[in-house]
Amino acid sequence: MITRDDIMQIGQIVKTHGLRGELAFTYKTDIFDEADPPCLICELDGIYVPFFVDEIRIKNDETALVKFEGIDSAEEAQELVKAPIFIEKRHVPEEIGQDEVEGVDYYIGFKVFDENGAEIGEIEAVDDTSENILFLVTDSQGEEFYIPATDEYIIEIDDEKRTMSMDLPEGLLDLNK
Repeated sequence: MITRDDIMQIGQIVKTHGLRGELAFTYKTDIFDEADPPCLICELDGIYVPFFVDEIRIKNDETALVKFEGIDSAEEAQELVKAPIFIEKRHVPEEIGQDEVEGVDYYIGFKVFDENGAEIGEIEAVDDTSENILFLVTDSQGEEFYIPATDEYIIEIDDEKRTMSMDLPEGLLDLNK
């Protein structure tokens, strides 16, 4: 059985393509330059289902087409539209970090601490609609803060504990209130 710990999200299926069962999906990284996974995993009704890859064709920096074994019509492919796509961690080369595969969305769910170890909150979402990427952090009282996702403020990231320590400018959190 595939668990969430075994995989990392690389994108999402957005639509069918053609009549042979191909699917268009968006992806967040150039993982396909480094890895050639035998299967991709789709989340269907909360279950991670592997689909063996017949062919992947890269369209541009954000979109690719995939043909899965056993999906041979547009009707069959339609069932997978909007499904998140994952890759097994064991198929990702060691030199590629998990945050490179999943992009900044990787940090959703991380607990954020200040430089003194006091908890600021948890990253609930990432706003990447502008050049300056922001973490939306919610504290234990439900207050929301936008924190710039910049290396300048990040002291340490612990992937195993899913924590991030940040040294934020004085008054930054007060600007969000």
